[in-house]
Formats: sequence, structure tokens, C-alpha cells
Amino acid sequence: MRLRRKRRLLRCIRKRRELKPAQSNASAIQPDDILLMSVIRNEKIRLPYFLDYYRALGINHFLFVDNNSDDGSAEYLAQQADVSLWHANASYKQATFGVDWVNYLLRSFAHDHWVLTVDPDEFFVYPFCDTRPIRALTDWLDDTGVRSFGTMLIDMYPRGPIEASPYHEGEDPFEIAPWFDSGNYMITRNPAYGNLWIQGGPRSRVFFQNTPKSAPALNKIPLVKWNRRYTYVSSTHALLPRGLNQVYEQRGGEKTSGALLHAKLIDTLGDKAREEMQRGQHYRASDEYRAYAQQLETRPVFWNTLSEKYINWRQLEILGLMSKGNWA
Repeated sequence: MRLRRKRRLLRCIRKRRELKPAQSNASAIQPDDILLMSVIRNEKIRLPYFLDYYRALGINHFLFVDNNSDDGSAEYLAQQADVSLWHANASYKQATFGVDWVNYLLRSFAHDHWVLTVDPDEFFVYPFCDTRPIRALTDWLDDTGVRSFGTMLIDMYPRGPIEASPYHEGEDPFEIAPWFDSGNYMITRNPAYGNLWIQGGPRSRVFFQNTPKSAPALNKIPLVKWNRRYTYVSSTHALLPRGLNQVYEQRGGEKTSGALLHAKLIDTLGDKAREEMQRGQHYRASDEYRAYAQQLETRPVFWNTLSEKYINWRQLEILGLMSKGNWA
């Protein structure tokens, strides 16, 4: 594992040449700032609400990598004073699906910072997030000596076909897609890295009903007190050193955990799936996006009589999808 981590670090240092600074406000980062890291491509429609959401949560500075957007995403981000932006014109796939770029920027700018690494369709929810800023969580994690915080990705969806509820720029996506699956999840433990592996939910039952083990992973470790010796291995599903992946209790009880509300299942998915299927830059030759494109032609409905409508984080805790643990 030490050798794997060293190889990952060496790889990200080599890949730094693919990152071209477009706007660097990193000199404004203060020692106690909480950072957010994200790799994007053609996400202009999502960015206004995404930035507003995380600013309100307490993020101080954003680190973005733009991978060849042509929809105005980079130009929009370049206007934001709390954003540092890099262009990456190279292959997303050859950069380990963006992980090499993330690891290099976190090594360079996030050492000894709490940093949240998310996609532009992921929205972090944690215990007491309706009354406490994210700094309250990170301060408590510091006090308890915890350096990584786990979440489950929860796919959100509308009641009818996704095309029936178009998403508009700046809109809260969960106003049109407030439903989720409270069950239908499988969980195992990855013996190599020690992280949990969760699958299931609406994408599994609609897009991968015949091959559920091919469904996307829903386990994520997005919030980490970063150290330049750390490295993500597979998106934010797993890290090295290996101990950072133990975000669950092994001796009974529950560790504090959160959720990422996933706004993928909205009307923008069809165009995204066709684009990514053609580019072939995602995992397993973009098989996931191929499944999306094929099934979306039939206008599937994700909602069923067992669907739950999202209320707040306390609802997710009652359903066992996250936990406040011993944080009172």
C-alpha cells in the first residue's frame, strides 16, 4: 500500500503539466480556510446554485479543474473572487478519471486544510447542517482526532419522467427532484482498501436491473483533513493511507456520517449521457453512460410507491442512511 501511494503521488506530480492556471486566487487562502475541490466539464447550468449552496454551508475557497468545457463554465468561474481555476485539455481517462489532477492540486494547496471533494451534482448533507456551518463539523472532527468523514451518495429523482421537469440555471435541483430510495442497497467491505462498497438505489433498479453488481458505487469519503502524503485512489471512493477509509464503526455503535444528495437524475442527463458515451472518457469505456442513454429512450419513471420525499437530514438518520453518532 505504501508503494501504491508513492506511485500515485509520483503520477500526480507528472500530470501537473496538464494543468494550466486560468485564474489563481489561491494566495488569498487563509490557514484555517475550508476548501472545495471539483473537476467539471460543461456544467454552467449547475454552477450558480452549486456555488451558492456551498458558500452558505461555509466553504471559503473553491478549486476547480475545467476539462475542455465549451458551454461558458470556465468563463463563469473566472468571474468568481473565491475561485481558483485550472484548465486541463488532456484526457480525463488518462488522468485516472481526473483523480491525478485532484491529487496534485490538493497536495499543492490543501495541505493541513479540511477539503470537500465533490462533483458539481453532489450536495453535502451532515448532522445539524440546517443549524450549524460546516466549520462546526470540522472543528468537532479536529477535537476528536478524526481526519476523514464518510458519506453515502443518495440519488434524487422527480415523480415523473425526468424530461417532464426541466431544470433551469440557478434553480435548486431538489425542488424538481425531491424523491429518493430509502432501501434497496447492498453493502460490502473492500478487502484491499478497507472501505465500504455500497450499490443500489434508483440507478441500479432502472439502469442495471439485470446486472446490479455493475451499478455505480455510492460510497464516498469527500471530506478530509488533507495532508500532502494522502492520495485519492478511485474517485472519492477510497484513499491512501488505508486507515482513512475506516469511516465506519467496527466495534458496535455508529460513527458520525453524512450524505451526498445526488442531482444526476434530472433532464440534463440525456444530453450528458450521449456526450460522454461518444467521448468514451469514463470508467469501463463509459458503459454507465451507455446504459443511461439506452434506457432514457424509454422515458423511465424512477418514482414508485416506496419512494421517500426528502425533508431534512434527520429523516436520513431515521432511515439509517447517515448518523450523527456521538456528535450532540
